[in-house]
Amino acid sequence: MIGHALRRAALAALLALLPAAASAADYVIHAGRLIDGVSETVRQRVSILVHDDRIQAVEPGFVTPAGAAVIDLSDETVMPGFIDCHVHIGARLPSRTNAIEDWLTHSDLDRAFDDALFARQMLLQGFTSARDVGGGSDTVAVRDAINAGKIAGPRLWVSLEPLGPTGGHGDPMNALDPELRHAGWEAGIVDTPEQARIRVREHRRRGADLIKIMPSGGIASSGDDPRQQLMTEEEMRIAVETAHALGMKVAAHIYPAGAIEAAVRAGVDSVEHGSFATAQTFALMKARGTYLVPTLTVYDLFYKVALEHPELLTPGTPAKEIANDPLPKKNLPLAIRSGVKIAYGTDIGEGDHAMEFGLLVANGMRPIDAIMAATRNAADLIGASDRIGSIQPGRFADIVATAGDPLADPAQLGHVRFVMKGGVIYRSGGEITAAGAQ
Repeated sequence: MIGHALRRAALAALLALLPAAASAADYVIHAGRLIDGVSETVRQRVSILVHDDRIQAVEPGFVTPAGAAVIDLSDETVMPGFIDCHVHIGARLPSRTNAIEDWLTHSDLDRAFDDALFARQMLLQGFTSARDVGGGSDTVAVRDAINAGKIAGPRLWVSLEPLGPTGGHGDPMNALDPELRHAGWEAGIVDTPEQARIRVREHRRRGADLIKIMPSGGIASSGDDPRQQLMTEEEMRIAVETAHALGMKVAAHIYPAGAIEAAVRAGVDSVEHGSFATAQTFALMKARGTYLVPTLTVYDLFYKVALEHPELLTPGTPAKEIANDPLPKKNLPLAIRSGVKIAYGTDIGEGDHAMEFGLLVANGMRPIDAIMAATRNAADLIGASDRIGSIQPGRFADIVATAGDPLADPAQLGHVRFVMKGGVIYRSGGEITAAGAQ
């Protein structure tokens, strides 16, 4: 009885996080400028017809079909809903919590509440879809709750625990008393090729949409070296082979060039971070069609904390942050020149997911390419281009708008005034008439 009461109370609290939102209906959006996620051309004075949760038509000029509610964005720039391909939805900002204390004092239920809160914030920032690449069963539950309309948040694709070796970047026991144990802490440990196969199958059974592997060490983890390859090539190959056979893509957290190249040869779909990649590495990625997800946001945030509040980070990591965090910015121009495919990702949960736009542009990317990284490219990486990432008939009505011109002023991407996901309005700065609601 007590367990049921607690579950009911938890559900009631999660439902309270839902923002006021207009129900899905027939709308016509009058877009002053449209970046559609299909081409680089900015279209002027366009009408987007929305029926239920889908885009029905995109027509030139301002038209008003009978019975449709008009959403007047005639002075604004309209774009597809943004997509963040690398989030940890329940992760708190590093400046707001002690990493070890947070890990040891928060349960999956605690994290589920953080997931729900940060997912809602992400949606209101204009991110209507996201990949969570490294969570637990809480992320599956939150994804399903969002899909069922119980809570507000982006469409989620989740990977569950990253797969990596004992003592590697994803080992939850790093820097802890070796006698400490917790059910589930070994759910991502892979020390043999056959164990990799089993873990992938287990993750699929538990509800994962994709798999994340940890071929190299990391920076925000104790005791491992971000410049070392820690998974064997056979472990990587078997993990990828098994995931692909089950219809799942594979994201790989990797830093050093040699490990990236080994993972690309093993068939991973994306390289997350890729901080120490070389021209040769990017050439191989381009040839294989492997995406890069740079995640510049997380480096900026952790670098600042390492300098100002190193006591908040896990033991031994501040020095790694200071030594390595500036490098991805320096390497991004090389990736851009190489022509490798780039998708948008921040590597955060709580916080400003639009921050990545400014960092990409400041480090060599054209504003239109940054937008495409967060729309068309991100949808392609996820494998959902037929549903998200563009404004064209048949896609979900995932639509955002900003008052200014983000191509002239990329900072506008951090000031979204209108958010629609699946035909439901979650944020509106435009006038809605007739059957609409605000």
